[in-house]
Amino acid sequence: MFILDDLLLRPFVGIVDALHTMALDELYDIEAIQDDLKENQLLYELGERSESEYRTQKDELEAELEIAREVHERLTSGRIEVKR
Repeated sequence: MFILDDLLLRPFVGIVDALHTMALDELYDIEAIQDDLKENQLLYELGERSESEYRTQKDELEAELEIAREVHERLTSGRIEVKR
């Protein structure tokens, strides 16, 4: 029975784990968030965005960046847990 579990379930679990990691990597893309921060700064400097819009967007992006860094840290340390 254990041999069948190893033969049937391990490949499936490995694939699901790889897909999960790829999804988190794409969802919490640090470089994309940093690019959005740069774009926000540029639009503000060019006068296309008001200071209040700039500050609001900056705060949201910085919070998102902090979460993304935490997720990537957990991915590299293997501490990601799937709650049911």
